[in-house]
Amino acid sequence: MREELQKIENETLAAVQSAESIKALEELKVRFLGKKGVLTLILKKMGGLSPEERPVIGKLANETRFKIESAIAAKSFELEKAALNQSLIAEKIDVTMPGKPFKLGKKHPLSKVLDEVKEIFLGMGYSIAEGPEIETDYYNFESLNIPRNHPARDIQDTFYIDENVVLRTQTSPVQMRYMQSNKPPIRIIAPGRVYRSDNVDATHSPLFHQIEGLVVDTGIRMSDLKGSLETFAKRLYGGEAQVRFRPHHFPFTEPSCEMDVMCFSCHGEGCRLCKGEGWIEILGAGMVHPAVLENGGVDSEKYSGFAFGIGLERITMRRYNLDDMRLLFENDVRFLEQF
Repeated sequence: MREELQKIENETLAAVQSAESIKALEELKVRFLGKKGVLTLILKKMGGLSPEERPVIGKLANETRFKIESAIAAKSFELEKAALNQSLIAEKIDVTMPGKPFKLGKKHPLSKVLDEVKEIFLGMGYSIAEGPEIETDYYNFESLNIPRNHPARDIQDTFYIDENVVLRTQTSPVQMRYMQSNKPPIRIIAPGRVYRSDNVDATHSPLFHQIEGLVVDTGIRMSDLKGSLETFAKRLYGGEAQVRFRPHHFPFTEPSCEMDVMCFSCHGEGCRLCKGEGWIEILGAGMVHPAVLENGGVDSEKYSGFAFGIGLERITMRRYNLDDMRLLFENDVRFLEQF
């Protein structure tokens, strides 16, 4: 049995030294030291030895096992170290080399102007509200005092999903939803996408963006509306910006008005940009109609308010002297990278 143990030791140590991978070492360990390994099978024969031989052979077997395990551990460490060194060489990075240049994206001009508008109104104490883009006929029209026979409800202007569900034509439904779930005082803006059945041209698109504004509190007057919107215009276009208010009609406000800003290209003289008028319309506004307040659950005898709607594309075009809305949607990098 001594000769068998010596043979196993020599054969195993030689195999361990010639192993080229961790997997090969594991296979050797199972082959020689496992439950059904060569060394285990030899030890099972010790029952046939004399009492004097058993301790001697047992000691020799343990020494053989220890030598094999030590050799496997040493070889395993050697292989792992070699693999690590090879990996470090293969993955070596020269930190002194210049990095590869890559292009950073930029904010879209619509996003830039929207962020400016948000900052302006947040600075004036407003908060930002949101609402669904798929609206019911009630919230999009009826609750805002727009009767069934109003031209805005013509199917040529509105995308109807069915007779009671539409793609919102304005962000005004947000003010109604907000009033129904919040008590005055209210001071919000509601930016978002809106949809109208318009043909695409230089000033129209079936999808565009509006920024609705709503203020409701006791003692709100038309002078508050004018002061707030004039402050907004001067913050957006500069302290020299001049505005004017013209009477208008909206079914959800009474009285109603439109606000123009003096053309920054001709300064009121008249040019192609302002179509010879010297002024450019940027928003519609007015005092919230009492019926709209009541539909929102607000006591119109106690509270009053004003609302306004800003076309984001329109003020963006004016902000950057653009004369074609399609430039904002065509995703031409040559145009967008200017901003």
